[in-house]
Amino acid sequence: MNNKIKKINFKHSFIFFLFCNIFSLPFLKTSISAIQPFICLLLILIIGVSHGSLDHIKGKKLLRIFKLDNISIFYFSYLLMVITIIIFWIIFPAITLIIFLIFASFHFGKEDTQFLIDENSYLNQLLFFLKGSLIIFAPLFFHFDDTVTIFKFLLIENENFYQNLSFIENNKILYFGLILSTISSIFLFIKKFEIKKFTIFLDYFSILIVNYYFTPLIAFTIYFCFLHSIRHSISLMFELDQNNLIDSFLIFIKKALPLTILTTTFCLIGLYFLNKNYSFDSSILKLIFIGLASLTFPHILLEYLIEKNEK
Repeated sequence: MNNKIKKINFKHSFIFFLFCNIFSLPFLKTSISAIQPFICLLLILIIGVSHGSLDHIKGKKLLRIFKLDNISIFYFSYLLMVITIIIFWIIFPAITLIIFLIFASFHFGKEDTQFLIDENSYLNQLLFFLKGSLIIFAPLFFHFDDTVTIFKFLLIENENFYQNLSFIENNKILYFGLILSTISSIFLFIKKFEIKKFTIFLDYFSILIVNYYFTPLIAFTIYFCFLHSIRHSISLMFELDQNNLIDSFLIFIKKALPLTILTTTFCLIGLYFLNKNYSFDSSILKLIFIGLASLTFPHILLEYLIEKNEK
């Protein structure tokens, strides 16, 4: 199974790399750059969120490990964590954002790469984090002011936070971050080399391309939906049925649809209420990033608990 999923993910990375290059052509770039934030929100809700919509199945698996049989325990715990993250963001927006970016870097780096790596060492965990940090450093490096504007929409009014960001930009610290991320990709690439590890650099250059040509929101949407989410969904399909990918795709859609629809419904309701106090685009940005943060933390914790207890 491991070789099969490596082959599929390599093809996926190659297609995504071509996709990024083609849509970066001037006439297509202009059309994509005109995409409204609402389209980005819909893509994230339909494609992006669905890759975590089987968490309830993993929750049942975790309950079995702990010898519990009441699924309401999982739903209550999951929902409680989502609400807690949102409250923390409202009270401590800058601190919560920083923690979220750290966790997201590790999450993106690990889930986009771990199918290529057999050894689960502390060094590899660090390399995953550094590799995934490219998702954070690239928009700051190529579109610093636009990225800061997004942060301002996320309830962050701490002037020290923005002074520190300006210090990072003015002292070329972003170059250092990009270099570390590049070195981590090289190290993961050459360690126990095999041809399918070119996936790492296809992903690396794709992320740089979309962040160079597009605004931070569009670049993140392209990455999150069409690279990260699809890759994670492929791994979930293999868990459902590794022998027939078409059948597993249909099973995945059927199982993912209920929670995807439920999440989309709550998000649209949230957008309605946010739009009463903020501009439409500002409401969408809050919904995307604060909403993703509230879903990412319990998603990562669930993955960690299952991985740890299965060992």
